[in-house]
Amino acid sequence: MLLALALVASISVMAGAASAADECQGSGGLTGVAVGCLKSGSETSEYIAGHSDHTYSIRPACEVGGTASCAAPATCNIERHDGFLYNVYQDDDPDPLGWQACLTKQEAKHLGGVTPAMVEHAFRRLAWPASELVVQPPNGKTLVNFDTNFYTTNTAPSTQTVTLLGRPVTIEATPTQYTWHFGGVGEGTAGDLSTTDPGAAYPDLRVTHRYTRTGAVQPSVDTTYAGRYRVGNGGWRNIPANLTVPGVRVDLQVVSATPHLVGY
Repeated sequence: MLLALALVASISVMAGAASAADECQGSGGLTGVAVGCLKSGSETSEYIAGHSDHTYSIRPACEVGGTASCAAPATCNIERHDGFLYNVYQDDDPDPLGWQACLTKQEAKHLGGVTPAMVEHAFRRLAWPASELVVQPPNGKTLVNFDTNFYTTNTAPSTQTVTLLGRPVTIEATPTQYTWHFGGVGEGTAGDLSTTDPGAAYPDLRVTHRYTRTGAVQPSVDTTYAGRYRVGNGGWRNIPANLTVPGVRVDLQVVSATPHLVGY
């Protein structure tokens, strides 16, 4: 009886927050207790499809045990279908949405399906490496009217795994283009250069820039990533949109050479 009362209190809190959810009209029974705001599997899928610019995950609402070890999942019945009760989470918010979902095992396994829009949203929200810019000559100085060499070692793919609709999704980001901002004095963006080449260390000079004035500059390199993903151990699929990560500026002093008479 105490457990039932606790569940009623929990559901009342969820129902009170329901005003934040769109058109939460569902109702049903949770272990014989009336629920103020409960969505069926079809309603939940419809909501997710209409808000596909976000990412989602589900976790069981348990009668006994927590979400990590659910000894007794809470059961429910909606639209004459028996199921289990789940909290639905949007993006990285630790608090569930203002309603709960009554899902069969099959619906919970394939809820709405992981869509490319969901993956793209996660791809953009994740932090991907900013390319480190290497400048030669080293030590923060170069000469005016001299071919200064630039390159980056950020060339390998990076992978991260996220959970979407309760399923592990591996996202891979591969550098495909580099935009070099040389930051020349008085140049603005006129000195920028875009390449698919990450450059190389001396003596293999592939990305160079010649500064025509002395002064302090702050070059950097932006990295454009192409993405792909796979759900679980499934096949890889391309993410249609690319993502550009700004680089960190490097302090560089452009100086003039001073001739010195050297005796022999």
